Amino acid sequence: MARLEVVPFSDEHLDEAARLLAARHARQREAEPLLPKCFEAHDAAHAEVTASWHAEGASGAAAFRAGRLVGYLIGAPRDTDVWGENIWVDLAGHAVDEAEDVRDLYATAAARWFDEERRRHYALVPATDPGLMDAWFRLGFGHQQGHGVREVPAHIDVRIPEGYEIREPREEDIEELLPIDLALSAHQRSSPVFSTRPLPTADEIRLEWRKTLAGSEEKILLGWLDGTPVACWSVCAAELSRHYSGLGLPERACYLAFASTLPVARGSGIGVAVTDASLAAAAEDGYTAMVTDWRVTNLLASRFWPRRDFRPVFYRLYRSIP
Repeated sequence: MARLEVVPFSDEHLDEAARLLAARHARQREAEPLLPKCFEAHDAAHAEVTASWHAEGASGAAAFRAGRLVGYLIGAPRDTDVWGENIWVDLAGHAVDEAEDVRDLYATAAARWFDEERRRHYALVPATDPGLMDAWFRLGFGHQQGHGVREVPAHIDVRIPEGYEIREPREEDIEELLPIDLALSAHQRSSPVFSTRPLPTADEIRLEWRKTLAGSEEKILLGWLDGTPVACWSVCAAELSRHYSGLGLPERACYLAFASTLPVARGSGIGVAVTDASLAAAAEDGYTAMVTDWRVTNLLASRFWPRRDFRPVFYRLYRSIP
């Protein structure tokens, strides 16, 4: 095999990078056909790579073998108030002919990121490519977040556990909904997730609920036990989420944006029932796919969602360099 040559990424590499990305996406769609077909076309893939490359602060590397582009890697920083001194390799941020080559690409690109003191590195990697995942793992990355998709069935039976009911929220319910909001945030801050995001205040939660109920973008269903809300699920159009766009946005997809169950009701079946009721409502609204995401270290979520037939399509991988 010819020797690999790695150089800084530049505009002249965009056309061939689009070829690689379109091929990667075509391979991924063989494993997950719910992903959008359009990005198998060169022009659509070119637009995605170009957007990644033109992001503010972007830099990267291109790999050649015998004069032919065989891989590229592009990263750009996001909000430091949220992510610290960071670099993100987004959905269109890398593609390779050979998985092993991503390690050489990262070695070149990450040298600059390290010199810029950007030491929190995130990469969105196709979950359907175990060889590529393994190459990233051997760069010191680990699972942080899963992004999954499933079909919305035309019909689904909703089986509500005895003693429970499901209905939409009303403004007079807001005070009773505060513990459900706090339950998810508190769970994410506990072991083994250890999220550092602060808990929202009661006033912040009240304000968010008033805004949500005044709008029409979200379909919210509550699970009730003996007159007390114990579970809350929220679904909206997937394109409203910052997590889903381009390569990762299925056609006619909705996004399960929020799901929280109080500890007293976990294991009762109400979470399954509200999930099924949300799928039924999504079908009525004309959606054919549903996406959601979860922290891999959230033991409850990382087991619950795959059991509800959500198939991982991308993983967010993370490396922190001390």
